[in-house]
Amino acid sequence: MTMKFKTIIFSKAPDAEPEIHRAVVESSLMKLFVQVVKTADQAYDLARKLVAEEGLHSVLLCPGFSHAEVARMQEAAGPTVSVSVARGDGPGNRVIAEVFRQVGWH
Repeated sequence: MTMKFKTIIFSKAPDAEPEIHRAVVESSLMKLFVQVVKTADQAYDLARKLVAEEGLHSVLLCPGFSHAEVARMQEAAGPTVSVSVARGDGPGNRVIAEVFRQVGWH
């Protein structure tokens, strides 16, 4: 069996139910986990679990994670896991802030 790159994308949502709001997309070379969480603690717990059970290689966090939460994720995932965070620019952030306002996110 060919080794696969295993990565997870975490996104935060105030109405997230982690046991429901998740998906796995798999190709011959990659296993991508997509997970929506309500809290950073939920993300830390799942990252620890996937490192232990799946040999997770990488974590990508949405812009909703603070700098401190990104650092805590690195601690949770451990030194063998790459932790990255998606960040937008000023104009892009304003677009998303308006969409969040329209859908009642904040």
